[in-house]
Amino acid sequence: MHRLNAWFRRHPMVVDSAWALLLLLFCLLGFVSGGNRESLVLGGVMAWLMIFRRKHPDLTTVAATLLGLSQLAAKVDPQVESVGYLLFAYTGAAFGTPWISRLSFVAGLAAGPLTALRFGPAATDNVSNAERIFLAVLMSTPFVLCWAWGRLTRVRRAYLVELEDRAARLERERDAQAKVAVAAERARIARELHDVVAHNVSVMIVQADGAAYVLDNSPQQAKEALSTIASTGRQALVEMRRLLGVLRTTDTTDEYVPQPGVAELPELLDQVRVAGLPVEYAATGEVQELPRGVELTVYRIVQEALTNVRKHGGPDARAKVAVDFRDRELEVLVEDDGRGSTAEQLTAGGTDGQGHGLIGMRERVGMVSGSLDVGPRPGGGFRIRAVLPYKTTK
Repeated sequence: MHRLNAWFRRHPMVVDSAWALLLLLFCLLGFVSGGNRESLVLGGVMAWLMIFRRKHPDLTTVAATLLGLSQLAAKVDPQVESVGYLLFAYTGAAFGTPWISRLSFVAGLAAGPLTALRFGPAATDNVSNAERIFLAVLMSTPFVLCWAWGRLTRVRRAYLVELEDRAARLERERDAQAKVAVAAERARIARELHDVVAHNVSVMIVQADGAAYVLDNSPQQAKEALSTIASTGRQALVEMRRLLGVLRTTDTTDEYVPQPGVAELPELLDQVRVAGLPVEYAATGEVQELPRGVELTVYRIVQEALTNVRKHGGPDARAKVAVDFRDRELEVLVEDDGRGSTAEQLTAGGTDGQGHGLIGMRERVGMVSGSLDVGPRPGGGFRIRAVLPYKTTK
């Protein structure tokens, strides 16, 4: 039944044609039973107008109004075809332009008095004025009711269109938000993968080069370097599995727990020292409980900064990491005295020439409402300073 109704809504002329044929059939029956030929002609014209009333509501409503005036002027007695005038009072109000709606209302109001004066008892002299008024109002009432029904249909249709537009707009907004969320998640995963790969792979490369250099002269050192390579590779594999697991599940929250933070910095620094980079570490202030996002940001900033030192600082570079817990914010400072920092890191962005290192740092710091200052140190080397509030505003 629902499909049938939907089909009729999509093909309104089929329904109107069916009503037009029914009206024409009644006109034929009236003509056969003794009706006049003029009524049959009016019925045929009315049926023809009914077929196109929703496709051309203004034109058909005006034509029906002129047809009614012609019937009054020719004094053709109203028969069953006059039911069509009620339909066009509805059509003008429901589908016509505003001036057509007003025209159908005025025509409906005038139809009662004009019909009563032209054809009804009100045309005789033995009817009082009160009776004439009553008959006029009584005959105009169906037209006014049909017009009001048409207005109600117009308002309801406009309301439904507004609801459909709103639903479509909300659907588009939902899709846009979903795309933004997917893009943000991809960016986060890309940053995580970059940090994991850039750090761990660089450590493995340094250890592999060292093992190859001392393999013949110092097998024990080569063995230790190979052990470091294996442990670093396993650690990188664990982190990458955790990150890639996000792509296989809908709930990404548990995949990032636990995340490395300030407590894991000593372990990270030990790994860097094993790779051959001397690093000093200092933590000052009263340790605060940090949001998970701030914890991860601190760890990744230090990790990326030390990776850049190994790449660009030169063989004799040294680094220093300082974490200062303040009352409302945390300061992270990473400095080095490498010879290539001022030229290479600023040119390449501290990113292996790919433009992701310092950019990723800025994105991370921005996500927790912090600030980042990067640049060369006086006297040589490079400095990265980040200030991260304990409570983010975003």
